[in-house]
Amino acid sequence: MTDARVETVIDTVAWVRIEDGRILCARPRGKGIFYIPGGKREGAETDLQTLLREIEEELTVTLVPETARHVGTYEAAVHGPADGVTVRMSCYTADYRGTLTASSEIDEMAWFGYADRDSVPPVDQLLFDDLAAAGLLH
Repeated sequence: MTDARVETVIDTVAWVRIEDGRILCARPRGKGIFYIPGGKREGAETDLQTLLREIEEELTVTLVPETARHVGTYEAAVHGPADGVTVRMSCYTADYRGTLTASSEIDEMAWFGYADRDSVPPVDQLLFDDLAAAGLLH
């Protein structure tokens, strides 16, 4: 007998912005948890296209495409009660132009250190672990 469950993967791209040993996180409107800024791919968008669009929509800044560097790709169960749903998060660093400002999609921005790890979803926690191990997140 085979398992009839279908695994669902939510494909996301995230911006890793670290300053003074802390990482930028955002709490979307109506949500009670912070996330690494970014979002879901639309259609056939590339990682870079998704990243540029999502960060401009969420934080009103323009990322500098030629500075984008892949940090890693992480997978973990989605935050919350959904069973069989995994989030895949491709993470990139990049320089930006403009002033970081929460858009209408974002209720709050915050800079988190490793001690704030439990305030983010499981997939983000994997990134926190790697950044801390590399000495980038205090």
